[in-house]
Amino acid sequence: MAEPSKVIHIRNVGHEISENDLLQLVQPFGVVTKLVMLRAKNQALLQMHDVGSAVNALQYYSNVQPSVSLTELQVNYNNERSRDFTNPSLPSEQKGRSSQPGYGDASGMYALQPGGRAVAFPQMGNPAAIAAAFGGGLPPGITGTNDRCTILVSNLNPDKIDEDKLFNLFSIYGNIIRVKLLRNKPDHALIQMGDGFQAELAVHFLKGAMLFGKRMEVNYSKHVNITAGPDTHEYSGSSLNRFNRNAAKNYRYCCSPTKMVHLSTLPQEITEEEIATHLEEHGTIVNTKLFEVNGKKQALVLFENEEQATEALVCKHATTIDRSIIRISFSQLQTI
Repeated sequence: MAEPSKVIHIRNVGHEISENDLLQLVQPFGVVTKLVMLRAKNQALLQMHDVGSAVNALQYYSNVQPSVSLTELQVNYNNERSRDFTNPSLPSEQKGRSSQPGYGDASGMYALQPGGRAVAFPQMGNPAAIAAAFGGGLPPGITGTNDRCTILVSNLNPDKIDEDKLFNLFSIYGNIIRVKLLRNKPDHALIQMGDGFQAELAVHFLKGAMLFGKRMEVNYSKHVNITAGPDTHEYSGSSLNRFNRNAAKNYRYCCSPTKMVHLSTLPQEITEEEIATHLEEHGTIVNTKLFEVNGKKQALVLFENEEQATEALVCKHATTIDRSIIRISFSQLQTI
């Protein structure tokens, strides 16, 4: 095997194998920053964010034969004879495509688009698989052992918050079962997540986040679950829950609020101006970028600060533009 490198070289890539298929193979192990399909040679190059992510992928596939559509693939590190696809002078059709969260991934934080072929990769539900989804190790401060599913959120802005807005934010970290605003404490809410690991992610990444001029306090609740009732909003059957499918990839995209949001499921004829108009009431928009992945329009919007981006996500996720229900998530990209 070649020396470790953050570039993974895949051979035996038939014409029936798509970019999405290859992304599905390696994204559980880390962020893919570039992808090049060398169709004439039946090969592909994928550049990971760091060497460690590539090492984790190669170690896994040294024991598990990677295959797509019944085709067995050969996976190795890139070597000196492979073309340097990070070179900006390459022809445009051979330049790498970014799949950093919220940029070049055809589905953002969401499941593979209809028609994509599922590819075997580590399933969630045990510490090793969860760690693999984060590139080989859990984020600092995450234990993966929490079993408390219900979260207490306090110091909310009672004049601006509601159950759906809390759902939009907390569903980034896991499926939401129920949300309840506390009548006797209007700046408090209870949120029941799908499992303890999802609750731990939400507490870890959202503790101290700013929303509507308030710094949220996010902690585990003493309540095991939220009892269904007239004051409780039920979300267990919501199609907007982001972790119904492809949980490994969704876990990998979890992060603290950022200045950049990613929009997907956009109308095909939308413009950057229309996107800015839809979001500008929530803060100062520094830059926007509209692009297309596999024929689907997506966009990045950079706000002045994290609070503005968080407000835009909370208020405009699952809203409608020209009959399209848009989806919004945080992007870990720093610039457009």
